[in-house]
Amino acid sequence: MTHAPELTVVQVPVSDPRVRPLLRELGDEYTRRYGKDAHAEISRYPDEEFTAPHGGVLLLLLEHGEPVAGGAFRRYDATTAELKRIWTHSAHRRRGLARRVVAELEGEAGARGYRRIYLTTGPRQPEARDLYLATGYAPLFDTEADPETIGPLPFEKHLPTATPQGKAAHL
Repeated sequence: MTHAPELTVVQVPVSDPRVRPLLRELGDEYTRRYGKDAHAEISRYPDEEFTAPHGGVLLLLLEHGEPVAGGAFRRYDATTAELKRIWTHSAHRRRGLARRVVAELEGEAGARGYRRIYLTTGPRQPEARDLYLATGYAPLFDTEADPETIGPLPFEKHLPTATPQGKAAHL
């Protein structure tokens, strides 16, 4: 029987050196899919938006101390977190790590009092689109339309709220 390596979830600032592969690979991926100006998407939001004092977080999944996946959220509004920078290292894809990152981010957002998650993904990222549909996100666009005619594809998901008995309830 083979054992899956144990993954550790850590919250880190954008300045943590372990975040560099995430940002580098995302930038390279965006450039391949959207052209040279797409790399600017990585620096679109100030790093502090992904810190607790500003309502955000950046998480990494570590395997043997090395980052294999990660993602972040920022405050979108008082009750909504916006997912950003969902990433799986190119050498570790097809292992369900992106699903794990999304689940970890949802849990953290819920623990911080957010009731809704919002996100957008690019029209040339069908694997991201499929990930969000498979993990219960509602598309806020016509899924039958050509994605290139839509632009960024928006999604949302409402998070469960805690009841007095400590059990989750959906609104």
